[in-house]
Amino acid sequence: MLQVLNLAMPFFGLIALGFFTARYKAWKGTPIPEAGLGWMNFFLIYIALPALFFRILAQTPLEKLNNVPFVVGTTFATFTVFVLGFAYVAWRSGGHTGHATVAGVAAAYGNIGYMGPGLAFSTIGSEAAAPVALIFCFDNILLFSLVPLLMALDGTARRSILSVVGEVIVKIVTHPFILATVAGVISAFLQFKPPEMLDRLLAFLQNAAAPVALFTLGVTVALRMESFAALARVAAAISPILALKLLIHPALAILILSFLGTFEPSWVYAAALMACLPPALNVFIIARQYDTYVEEASNAVLLGTVVSVGTLTTVLYLVKNELLPINIFTP
Repeated sequence: MLQVLNLAMPFFGLIALGFFTARYKAWKGTPIPEAGLGWMNFFLIYIALPALFFRILAQTPLEKLNNVPFVVGTTFATFTVFVLGFAYVAWRSGGHTGHATVAGVAAAYGNIGYMGPGLAFSTIGSEAAAPVALIFCFDNILLFSLVPLLMALDGTARRSILSVVGEVIVKIVTHPFILATVAGVISAFLQFKPPEMLDRLLAFLQNAAAPVALFTLGVTVALRMESFAALARVAAAISPILALKLLIHPALAILILSFLGTFEPSWVYAAALMACLPPALNVFIIARQYDTYVEEASNAVLLGTVVSVGTLTTVLYLVKNELLPINIFTP
């Protein structure tokens, strides 16, 4: 168990450092302007994380990236949880598509960019590179497509479906994560090895991605946190969403992969770890972008991160001790 805590605590410790640093600065009356996070987010999204994904994919044998059943299984698990979260809040809100869409994202979209790669690599090893990259790529494509289309149907986007579809396509093919993924696959195919000086630069950026991302997440959550009374009021409403994200999603991923066949243990472990991650900060960003379900989205990120200290650590323990079932239909 100590080995598992040694793996998990640095990740949650960095989030806690960011959170308590921001709260301390606010308590002292000398808060750092929120605008400063803009450059950190730019560094993460456009430089550090793309370098990470390019480097791990470029070093992955191409044949390992051609695993269609795995992509179908993990993406369908994400889609199913999205539908369940969407349906629950649509029922609770009387059919409010905007609220239901953000809730669906909170239930399905974990912190697969900030926490996922570092946690999977440190727990499973380099064998996690291919499954993590595939999950990241196709989950993003799925949710990049669903959100603007549903918001347009709701009228929240106030634009025609055709223009939204065009924008979705452009955002997918030009997103830095997707571009880095494509570049990494091409490099793997060509067996391209960058010059040493460039490779060292990419390695520095890769190593910087997780610490900066987790500290930034902690700061952002602290800045979004309202009073504890408001947090308690929203907690009951979003608890089913968090149950979907932290418990149902990983269980469903294992179930669907078991139905589709037998996969390497490292792939199933990676799928379970990526699925049990807490709601990503993007949930709040989407809510704020469309000005809907903002309070609930903010608290889903905060509470999900806190609760995941227990749920994620449990999954880490099962993975590290090889107690997680690889195929529930096989003894």
